Amino acid sequence: MLSPTIWRWGRWPEAESEMMRLKKEMNRLFADVFPAERDEFPQINVWAGDNDALIVSEIPGIDADTLEVSIINDSVTLSGKRIQEPPAEGISHQRQERFQGAFKRTLQLPFKINAGTAEARYDRGLMTIKVFRADEDKPKKIAITCD
Repeated sequence: MLSPTIWRWGRWPEAESEMMRLKKEMNRLFADVFPAERDEFPQINVWAGDNDALIVSEIPGIDADTLEVSIINDSVTLSGKRIQEPPAEGISHQRQERFQGAFKRTLQLPFKINAGTAEARYDRGLMTIKVFRADEDKPKKIAITCD
């Protein structure tokens, strides 16, 4: 805890800088434990039922022509590219936090997907993908006979 003498002696900036260093170190430690929250782009929400799944991702500022969705067996891959807009002449970035460049994200589902029935929609920065379970992967009921 900071002592009241720090306030009187005008040493608060030193304490603040030490707190920022501690915060950065804690963020680094947690990023090592939870790497998906740090590096994965775009972030994805998935709702899965017995026969289908809904995948939703926010990817604003991307031209729909650069987006691609592909399906192989039980995996859905979303890829695209966000092109960086060049700054006006004589102006440089002071801060840049938005992701720029190519991205690719693959998600594995708990069932094989029927790629022929999949649907993808991109509207106002929101990508929605609906996939359906392949018929050959659905559980089959077997008739029980009695002797």
